[in-house]
Amino acid sequence: MKTPSFFKTRFFSLFINACLCIPYLAQTQTEPLQLKYLGTAGWKITDGKIIVLVDPYISRVKLGTGPGISPDDDRKTVLRSDYFVSDTVGIDSLITRADFILVHHSHFDHLSDVPYIAKKTGAKVIGTETTCNILRAYGIPNDQLYPVKGGEDYQFENFSVRVVPSIHSALNKKHYIDNRVYSEVPKAPLRVSDFIEGGSLMFLARFDNHKVLTMGSMNFVERELFGLEPDILLAGVNQSQLGLYKYNERLLAGTNYPKVIIPSHWDNFRLPYGFSQQAAVELKLIPFKEDVKKLSPETKVIIPTHLGTITVN
Repeated sequence: MKTPSFFKTRFFSLFINACLCIPYLAQTQTEPLQLKYLGTAGWKITDGKIIVLVDPYISRVKLGTGPGISPDDDRKTVLRSDYFVSDTVGIDSLITRADFILVHHSHFDHLSDVPYIAKKTGAKVIGTETTCNILRAYGIPNDQLYPVKGGEDYQFENFSVRVVPSIHSALNKKHYIDNRVYSEVPKAPLRVSDFIEGGSLMFLARFDNHKVLTMGSMNFVERELFGLEPDILLAGVNQSQLGLYKYNERLLAGTNYPKVIIPSHWDNFRLPYGFSQQAAVELKLIPFKEDVKKLSPETKVIIPTHLGTITVN
């Protein structure tokens, strides 16, 4: 028969062990995932261990073609025939470090700031052959570049990424297609119009406790989505998906109804930070959110704001 002193000793031992474990458990708990919206399809994602940038376009030039030019915007107008010049002051104010840069395709509103950011941070860049050749033109060394086609699945320290084949938005009333690529290094600097698509990708970025599926436009290859099962989807949302067959239904079903959806590439990227995007929110995001609520009531749609950070525990 065990004596009372035995139980006292046993209880004391368990109590001491529990106390010793508390600091260890606190150290092993992972940080929440933080997603900062840079506008357009741009994101800064961190789990406290690494920083991943997605299509970081910060310059937001006043493009002289297309809708949305505000009379209150006194910046110099840039034409598609003009050489692109990054807003290095704006970039420096927002980007101090990056470990990886994921580039969906090579249009200027996705890639044009990446040469400066890659050179500044030394980040590894994952993108198409066209993306990598444009970066080579700007002097980014090969050891920073990971040219991919789609289907690759890479493991890095504290991070893995699956490259998902995709297609561009159905623009120009579904008459748009651009098969051009840079199979050789072009001559820098490039004009705005020289930033060709060069093929499109999606990325499944895996962090410790989250799988984030990123989109760079309003289209996808449906069969490539099955089995990915992200818990966070950065969904391409704009007007161009309206001409596609059951876009929202197929996107949600293909990704197995993610817990969190954050719309991406919905804003008017011809306007600088600080200008109202309310018109875009009401026209594009509110209807999308309402539709998702009908299709997947358990899914939470979070509407991002420029340079705002969304924390997902």
